[in-house]
Amino acid sequence: MTDVTADVKDKRHNFLGNPHDLFLPSIHRVLSYFRNHPLLAFLRVGYWLSFLGTWTFDPALAVPLVMATVLYSWGAWTVTARHPDSPWPGRTTVFFQSGVALLWVSLLGPVGAFDDTFFWAHMVQHVIMVMVAAPLLLLGAPILLILRVSPPRIRRRWVVPVLKSRLAYSLTNPVTTWLILALVIVGTHFSPFYEFALEHQGVHRLVEHPLYLGAALLYFYPLLPGNLTTRRVSPAVRMISLALMMVPETMTGFFIYASPFVMYPFYARLSRPFGPGALADQQLGGALMWAGSMAIDSVWIALATHEWLRSEARKGQRLDPVLSRELRAQPDA
Repeated sequence: MTDVTADVKDKRHNFLGNPHDLFLPSIHRVLSYFRNHPLLAFLRVGYWLSFLGTWTFDPALAVPLVMATVLYSWGAWTVTARHPDSPWPGRTTVFFQSGVALLWVSLLGPVGAFDDTFFWAHMVQHVIMVMVAAPLLLLGAPILLILRVSPPRIRRRWVVPVLKSRLAYSLTNPVTTWLILALVIVGTHFSPFYEFALEHQGVHRLVEHPLYLGAALLYFYPLLPGNLTTRRVSPAVRMISLALMMVPETMTGFFIYASPFVMYPFYARLSRPFGPGALADQQLGGALMWAGSMAIDSVWIALATHEWLRSEARKGQRLDPVLSRELRAQPDA
């Protein structure tokens, strides 16, 4: 029995082979593959720990964000204290503060720290600012909060006249705001402006960032509920506008991804601490903008559809009693 058992073990050993001979070549092939594909090599844990541990601080960006947080919190507390029967909604506050937090992370967190090193980080920054942070800020209804917290004299003299002005009416036209945001997205990425902003940090911080955020706020303002405007935008127009905004966003990402050369020489001249080369970095950034735009815009379209269905349901609830009274009032045939 001992010889038979030994013979079986020996045959099984010969069949399976030496574990080291079996697995080591596979490991070497995987490591070689990652070395030859720098974009995948960026997925190494050490690189990500280095990336996530890097934060920055810029007073020109931090001070406005802190002021917005403090002033909004004060306004919400004041409205709730003055009108306990109709307090400021906590959910609205969460929306606004979440938008500010995302701006802080995208501008001063790891993404902001590496936006002038990796093109993909710059694209993630733009996607967060335009497609996530700006809508969240507007879901916080800051203009309505200003109206409610303002004294009656300031409200009548300044706030209401501004909201009813021709300029405000023009800037809440969905066609106008769509064109503004589309022009900003396409114009900045396919013109010398982008390279100029990379080479001049003052333009990058104080012109490019406000340009993207401002255009996004103008675009989403008439499309999201809770924002005061003299222009009534139908749910159908909201959905069409959101669907059409996919075109400049996704096409910009696609053409950047498909470019066979580095479009922004600034990134090609950099000495990178880790991560992909300039062209692979550009392809990753384009892919993130291409796919991320479609995914995020789909969420906003779904929310607009939900709001449309709710408005139709409320309209039906208002019409049902009227129709019932009319039917009861008709004489029997």
